[in-house]
Amino acid sequence: MTKRHGYALLSAFVALVVALSVTVLIRSAAGEGTSGSTATGRRPHGSSAAPASAGTWVGSWAASPVGAEPGTEATGLAGRSVRNVVHAHTGGTSARVTLSNLYGQAPLTITHASVALSAGRGTAAARAETMRRLTFDGSYAVTIPAGGQAVSDAVRLVVPHDQDVLVTTYAPTPSGPVTIHPHARQISFVAPGDRTEEATGVPYAERSGYWRYLTALDVLSNEADGTVVAFGDSITDGITSTMGENRRWPDVLASRLRSAAASGADVPRYSVVNEGITGNQVLADGLGRPAENPSGLSRFGRDALSRPNVKVVVIDLGINDVTHSRSAADGKKITDGLRTLVRQAHARGLKVVGTTLTPFGGHRTWTPALERMREQVNAEIRAGGVYDAVVDFDRALKDPSDPHRMLPRYDSGDHLHPSDLGFHTMAETLNLSLLKGAGQAEL
Repeated sequence: MTKRHGYALLSAFVALVVALSVTVLIRSAAGEGTSGSTATGRRPHGSSAAPASAGTWVGSWAASPVGAEPGTEATGLAGRSVRNVVHAHTGGTSARVTLSNLYGQAPLTITHASVALSAGRGTAAARAETMRRLTFDGSYAVTIPAGGQAVSDAVRLVVPHDQDVLVTTYAPTPSGPVTIHPHARQISFVAPGDRTEEATGVPYAERSGYWRYLTALDVLSNEADGTVVAFGDSITDGITSTMGENRRWPDVLASRLRSAAASGADVPRYSVVNEGITGNQVLADGLGRPAENPSGLSRFGRDALSRPNVKVVVIDLGINDVTHSRSAADGKKITDGLRTLVRQAHARGLKVVGTTLTPFGGHRTWTPALERMREQVNAEIRAGGVYDAVVDFDRALKDPSDPHRMLPRYDSGDHLHPSDLGFHTMAETLNLSLLKGAGQAEL
């Protein structure tokens, strides 16, 4: 071999190494990855895979996995297409989703998944030109182990803010219990067979109030530089908000933040995602393994700390611990548990804004003893010994003439959960400047 030929081979080898390195960097910047294993499937063609691009990955929508869907223990939803409808509060130029098999008892194989913009409110129909087939580590199919989750590759899709998005999955084989978020306050759809890229929505005759498998929609955004996580119970979950209207207090907060930032106000440019679970407690897990309705302490790392570019966590949690209390000493246990969450967030460089517990006088669980405990917890929170900053939801909603109760116009009717107006008032009560000064944890 001549010296010239040797130099040529060396140059070619260096060029190949550089090309492979650039490819790896581009895939990393696009946010690709999955904790499930990919099944055999043809690699995608066309231009839907998202290249490296400017912007920040933030949460546009999220929902905590809560439990297993009744009636799916044997076969799951084998042979059916599940079309989840979610609302993107923050827009972006690329999208990716997270699918969960947390409550499955067998591997879940998804052979076809898609994302598209909805053709309108309350419909299973998609805007056909926005339909994108999802991949997982470059493959069309993914197998998610029992207890696991998978994050899709990013796809190029312009998602406007305040837009409903359809995320559809198809599993051909039985997988056991389906992981759900049961109190979605949003209608989603199911169709027989593989109708994953069906745009008309006609086959999707079955309606459901659950979100199935899907736990997150992230976007590559120029509208936001970070994510706020609203972490709480049914009051954060918005269980009494109007179906399909996105009137939970985190929804209103997301709109306020975006509008204020767009107007040039001195507020952080953050998205907001809702990690509320109806019935959730700070301290106690639900039944089962893994526990259904896991405690705030159990799920905080997954549902709050692991969100993309999380900067601030707003915690509204503890009223269910009060209503389930059996001892006068439980008030201190609640605040100690909340302080544990704050320490975990601080270890990640995050700011924690906490809320006082709202009135529940007149509810079937209310007693004078429990009211004293609620007031004790609120006194600790207001004193500044629990959170970095405090939002006084109690003061915003209570009836001045009967402070144990909510004002009637803020009461949904059960004397525990707010009405749409109550949720709106809660979000308006939160001073947006409290969200400033967050840490720089890049997740």
